[in-house]
Amino acid sequence: MKVKTLGQFIIEKQSDFPYAKGELSRLLRDIGIAGKIVNREVSKAGLVEILGETGEVNVQGEKVKKLDVFANEQFIAAFKAGGEVCAIASEENDDIIPIDSEISKNAKYVVAMDPLDGSSNIDVNVSVGTIFSIYRRTSLSGAGTINDFMQRGTEQVAAGYIIYGSSCMLVYTTGKGVNGFTLDPSIGEFCLSHPNMRTPQNGNVYSVNEGNYLHFPTGVKKYIKYCQEEDKATNRPFSSRYIGSGVADIHRNLITGGIYIYPTTTKSPKGKLRLLYECNPLAFILEQAGGIASNGNKRIMELDITELHQRTPLFLGSSEMVKVALDFMEKYKEAEV
Repeated sequence: MKVKTLGQFIIEKQSDFPYAKGELSRLLRDIGIAGKIVNREVSKAGLVEILGETGEVNVQGEKVKKLDVFANEQFIAAFKAGGEVCAIASEENDDIIPIDSEISKNAKYVVAMDPLDGSSNIDVNVSVGTIFSIYRRTSLSGAGTINDFMQRGTEQVAAGYIIYGSSCMLVYTTGKGVNGFTLDPSIGEFCLSHPNMRTPQNGNVYSVNEGNYLHFPTGVKKYIKYCQEEDKATNRPFSSRYIGSGVADIHRNLITGGIYIYPTTTKSPKGKLRLLYECNPLAFILEQAGGIASNGNKRIMELDITELHQRTPLFLGSSEMVKVALDFMEKYKEAEV
């Protein structure tokens, strides 16, 4: 069987973007290379002084893990060296990182990323991941600006994630379906392993942090109880599967079917996940795979972005499961008034 590498696949698909002239292809390859470097460090994290916290707190109020810092630095370095990006937005940085160098003077893209999602799980050997989102710049020239990132998710050119687990996988979309690549360590290449990924329309897994149950909206509470009821016609009760590493939970549900919910709580009335570099890219992937992504009321990718680290609730996954959850949110919305 002929193996198709990420690089070969990207070159084959370059004709999908006649306006790009190869820049997007190079940018995706840069992401793949940085992902390999981060995966190498993740896989040996227990052997070196890279586990644990730096003692600093990031803009989200979360303790910064050493590996977070390493991943952030690797991807930033890759984007600066590649010359295809004029600005970067990262979960780990308060503000955007403008790039105004000779090599990037004709850069057409900006990248938003969560360099290491699920990093609280690093020390206990649970899968973590990188999430990325690519937009065409709206500014005319020079370094990118904050306005380049104030675009709805519908304007994304490409999005994806890399999951560092029992195997390392890169999953991405350019709006022409979703494809998954598994890193073959023997040759050091991402190889096409999951072509044209489609998520099942239905599933029997729901993923939510039930430890916050008391603080959930009424609609979410009612939906969880619905998932737990016995009903042979709908294959209930469903299984509760929550790893606590967003990329890992969503990757599993993408493949096997299921719903991932990160709702508002009384502590986080606007939700906790970030719209720009977590929810929008994941929504783009799931929609391209046949799923649905909503904030409980509106399509995620149609939400306006007003600030870099804007938060939102998220209902994501198999279309039929998400529709039922949204019906519960609609039915019980008056209870929240």
